[in-house]
Amino acid sequence: MDGTERESFSIAEAAERSGVSAHTLRYYERIGLLARVPRARSGHRRFGNEEVRWIAFLRKLQATGMPIRAMVQYAQLVRRGEGTEAARMALLVEHEARVVARMRELRTNLEMIRKKIVVYGGAVDARAKKKGARR
Repeated sequence: MDGTERESFSIAEAAERSGVSAHTLRYYERIGLLARVPRARSGHRRFGNEEVRWIAFLRKLQATGMPIRAMVQYAQLVRRGEGTEAARMALLVEHEARVVARMRELRTNLEMIRKKIVVYGGAVDARAKKKGARR
């Protein structure tokens, strides 16, 4: 590429690169998570690296539990551009707090699971020793 051309991918290629289905990409565009994706003369969507990177970011937000409506709100702010940074940051700070709280909860739950594993491991070892002693 000479820098003037835009690398582009079909919806199937973009789906493969981003790890979501073509159906999901169409849904993201329909609800406003993706800006209108450029089209080829044929009318087929042509995704660029920028869209693929944006989809990867959206997947991170979703994987960390951000509600779709908040993701849409964030996407709208990004498209509005300059002057929306404080609102974008507020959305991310609020989400970060929810993620940190969830991580604390998961850590506590994991500790409980590990304690149970130790208890059951001890019980299994004790039974194995008893069976070995009877032989």
